[in-house]
Amino acid sequence: MTGKERRNQIIRILEKSEQPVSGGALSRMVSVSRQVIVQDIAIIRANGHDIIATNRGYLLQAGGEIQRVFKVKHGDEQIEDELLAVVDFGGKIKDVFVYHKVYGVVRAELNLKSRRDVMNYMEQIHSGESTPLKNVTAGYHYHTVIADSEETLDLIQEKLWELGFLAKLQDYEPVEF
Repeated sequence: MTGKERRNQIIRILEKSEQPVSGGALSRMVSVSRQVIVQDIAIIRANGHDIIATNRGYLLQAGGEIQRVFKVKHGDEQIEDELLAVVDFGGKIKDVFVYHKVYGVVRAELNLKSRRDVMNYMEQIHSGESTPLKNVTAGYHYHTVIADSEETLDLIQEKLWELGFLAKLQDYEPVEF
């Protein structure tokens, strides 16, 4: 089992439990040491899950959202396909940003969470005199996507890959994923 698979399993265990789950119990359930559990909990928290440590164990706060940044590239005619791929799988597109070698990171909030939001956004893009932000970096851009689970983010990532939109991160890009 990979670290990512183990962390997803820990999240599932905590989601199903109504009572705190001790680090020792988690370590036995996923066959790793207690110290690995402590490290995994830190990573899970860093990914946006709200986990509380009590004297009886770990407890996942309900309604926690997590996020992931996707680097993508496509033409103007594929913007709608990209955005719909995210919202149709249950993701919310928090923003769009580019990394420009001269200007640095340039970001705009989007907050698209439904097909209706995407359609309204597309109308604004088509009716305006401006071009999409991605055009200042030859089509390369990033989206911060929020979802209710790692599995949802994985499905979104698979769909973006299938559509040919995911782009490789370069060494010079100062973006944390």
